[in-house]
Amino acid sequence: MGRQAEANAYVPLPIRDGVSPSYLWLAETRAGGMLRFLAERFPDVAPASWAARLERGEIVDARGQPLRADSHVRQGMRIWYYRELERPEAPIPFEEQVLFQDEHLLIADKPHFLPTIPTGRFLKETLLVRLKRRHDLPHLTPIHRLDRETAGVVIFSHNPATRGAYQSLFQKRAVRKVYEALAAPLEGRSFPFTYRSRMVDAEQFFVSEEVAGEPNSETLVELIERRGAVARYRLHPHTGRKHQLRLHMSALGAPILNDAFYPVALPCKGDDFSAPLQLLARTVSFPDPLSGRERSFSSERALDWPALK
Repeated sequence: MGRQAEANAYVPLPIRDGVSPSYLWLAETRAGGMLRFLAERFPDVAPASWAARLERGEIVDARGQPLRADSHVRQGMRIWYYRELERPEAPIPFEEQVLFQDEHLLIADKPHFLPTIPTGRFLKETLLVRLKRRHDLPHLTPIHRLDRETAGVVIFSHNPATRGAYQSLFQKRAVRKVYEALAAPLEGRSFPFTYRSRMVDAEQFFVSEEVAGEPNSETLVELIERRGAVARYRLHPHTGRKHQLRLHMSALGAPILNDAFYPVALPCKGDDFSAPLQLLARTVSFPDPLSGRERSFSSERALDWPALK
């Protein structure tokens, strides 16, 4: 659906229960009115839902003027609305922790299964919305993201005036991330070693795959310890491709424990929380662009070793 509002832009609708309004630029002039346009643009949303929102005045133009069912649809318009879910949202029974907060940043320790931002069937049960609601931070925005299945450290900005300075760290690759993972032992390997490959989006849009060609992804792999048929690894991604660590470990012959995507994408488990992916964003470090000091934040979570047999 439409993009969430940017914190430093004029937003004609307030945050509602921790959820920022979304907006949509209209690419063409259409006949038939706003209700017809919305029903056709978002076929997964019942037309009655759009009609009710229009009646309540919850869909507005860039000046904050409520739109009606018969309002004109003009190219170049920007409309604002609240994203809603058609079905009740299932609670995610795991809590985030705040590791640090100052006037610029909030550092959170995300649990497994909790999405970083609203997406798909998740809205309020996301790290961003939970933190906005619980800490009254309307301008909170993640500087980077973790997959829903991955736990660990996430950096948020809540000061629009300094956000760009912290975002630039990722553009300059000045942020160092260290992950931990549980997987099968890699027999015959000397540690540490670096694995490189060329990664692209697969035909299944939600996963990546490796292809022949110049490498565009790189991971340093260290062995921390081994307990029987399971080993704990420290992973240093030197690039940030989608699912890079998960795909690299799978390609090495040691998929991360409980990975439902690699090496084979399994059917969606829905709200089954019994087998979290054993991947943790342990530490994030960076030179602070404002103070010049080196900063480092570490997760307080632990991976779940399987019972020894």
